[in-house]
Amino acid sequence: MDALSSLSTVRELVSLGEDAYLELASLALERARELENGEAPIHAFLSLVEEPPPFRGTLSPVGGAAAKHLAGVPVAIKDNICTLGLPTTCGSKFLKGYVSPYAATAVRRLEEAGAWIIGKTNLDEFGMGSSTENSAFGPTRNPANRERVPGGSSGGSAAAVAAGVVPAALGSSTGGSVRQPAAMCGVVGVKPTYGRVSRYGLVAFASSLDHVGVFARSVPDAAATLEVVAGPDRRDATSRRLDLAPASASSPREPSEVLKNRSIGVPAEYFGDELDYGVRRVVERALETLREAGARLIPVSLPSTATALSCYYVVAPAEASANLARFDGIRYGRRADRVRTLSETYFRSRGEGFGDEVKRRILLGTHVLSAPQYEAYYLRALELRRRVLEDFERAFRTADALFAPTTPTVAFRLGEKQSTPAEMYRADIFTVAANLAGIPAMTIPIGDDGGMPVGGQLMCPAWEDEKMLRIAAALEARLGYVHPLAGEA
Repeated sequence: MDALSSLSTVRELVSLGEDAYLELASLALERARELENGEAPIHAFLSLVEEPPPFRGTLSPVGGAAAKHLAGVPVAIKDNICTLGLPTTCGSKFLKGYVSPYAATAVRRLEEAGAWIIGKTNLDEFGMGSSTENSAFGPTRNPANRERVPGGSSGGSAAAVAAGVVPAALGSSTGGSVRQPAAMCGVVGVKPTYGRVSRYGLVAFASSLDHVGVFARSVPDAAATLEVVAGPDRRDATSRRLDLAPASASSPREPSEVLKNRSIGVPAEYFGDELDYGVRRVVERALETLREAGARLIPVSLPSTATALSCYYVVAPAEASANLARFDGIRYGRRADRVRTLSETYFRSRGEGFGDEVKRRILLGTHVLSAPQYEAYYLRALELRRRVLEDFERAFRTADALFAPTTPTVAFRLGEKQSTPAEMYRADIFTVAANLAGIPAMTIPIGDDGGMPVGGQLMCPAWEDEKMLRIAAALEARLGYVHPLAGEA
């Protein structure tokens, strides 16, 4: 097994002492630099540390059971999550070179658990995109096929895990930006219940939709990482005081023990004409695997799925237009040169600092919040959002969990959808509803179509993250499928 492919392997090696830790850390940095500077760079990272931190032993200074999970583990952080010492650019020229004076709660908890931050990963600017092609610093490429996108907006974090640079990474999800790139890169991606992980230190895109999520190559590793970063935070009023079950609860057990008589809802709306035939075939095989393991597959309906994407692209831009108002060329970030008035400072700084997609969403959000359009668009979108939640609540009355495709297609080619934003937005058609409802959702690799990974998506009622992880671990064990690391295929 590759030394950096799992948390257990890293912990086992680090337990051998300082020399083993330094060798492992050097391997991670060497691999990251090779992938950034080789003949066909993946461009997963926007910044890397010069060298790993000193060896701290196999336990974190804070002690405790959770502190043992990530001792010596290199972790990548999406570059819209604040860190100390490394820039937080959000993939934007506006914040080029900006170093935050504080670290996000999730980052601080990782470091307290013994992990070290290897670098900050590429993303669509301010998290606005589905392919990581909207970064001001160039696109990320999919490790499975470097002519294809890794998904987005957390494509850099997904690619770093898929390429074997780190066993775990943090990303953020506003409309599917953890599950969608995880599915396209062939790794596990978890979006917890809204409020399960503190958003303190996550640069806001749409505050009522934003989640901090995790990437790993297996469900137990994702659960272990989530256990460390989850929990209440006095700095985030939306975080909830609710402990996450130990990661061991999500470790592989006899799949039939977990899945027998488990009711799995299959939403008909996720299997429509927009679902590619090859992806459908892989998802149907996974459903058959669930059935063979003793699960009961039951049809459910989520009628609001048809309008969820439209709802999202009203609510998210509306919140983004307010959140990004702070980027004005005055307080921090880019300021235009040779300006003569305050208005000119605002106009030119924002015009030069933001990319096209960010400008598009700010304009859309400002439009739907304007007096003539507020009731016609924004209030109607809030009503549709309520219906999305009601649909899930109704489905969960008969189903323990829902299983569906994560994306309608495998990863598409670089540049294929850049000229048609509406087509790009449809890449999130199966993921936005869970963000609108705030329920936990995750994806695991379930097979491939033409050599490209396919992800299967699990969704559970709010605060039942542990149940979702247990079902995912059982399905993962039953399938026995792991997408190969870059270069192994």
